[in-house]
Amino acid sequence: MIATVRSLETQDLADAVALDLQIFGGWWSLPSYQTEFQRSSSSLLGLWLQTNVDKSGTVVGPTTVSLPRLIGISCLWRVLDEAHITILGIYPQYQGRGLGQALLVSLLQTAHHHQSARATLEVRASNAAAVALYTKLGFQTAGRRPQYYDNGDDALILWQGSLQSSSFLRSLQQWQLDTEERLAVWDCTFKPQLGWD
Repeated sequence: MIATVRSLETQDLADAVALDLQIFGGWWSLPSYQTEFQRSSSSLLGLWLQTNVDKSGTVVGPTTVSLPRLIGISCLWRVLDEAHITILGIYPQYQGRGLGQALLVSLLQTAHHHQSARATLEVRASNAAAVALYTKLGFQTAGRRPQYYDNGDDALILWQGSLQSSSFLRSLQQWQLDTEERLAVWDCTFKPQLGWD
């Protein structure tokens, strides 16, 4: 299998809305994704998974190679020197395999590329898996927003500073390697295609 992360394109937006419905219950609509797509300060990334190919791209199993399927979506806003991660989600069937980490690493690489000095996000306090992922990639709790979500759940405000430091860049490289190793365990290759504007 091959996991590819790249920027969403116009033809991907309907698939992003369908995936949003499966992951978040319909948090963003098509007009919301279109707005983010057109906003120069937003970065919308998707993660596609292609099966029936091995690490080299050789067809395995049935002779028909599956089309890559969008299974992850994410967005960050760049406001002055801050990157605010607004969404990040992986299709439920593929959670817990390192694909969320692949998407988050790609977002942090994008933030670094665009000269963001720090990153922030809100995450449901009860989402232990997401909190663990963000913590693993250097985010620290900066605060709590009581009853932030529609169902009354609190949000943790997480913060990652010094995105332009040499120590962050070393960590980013290590997280990239860790991601590749995690995916290799289930015979998946990570191929980011982050062609920044």
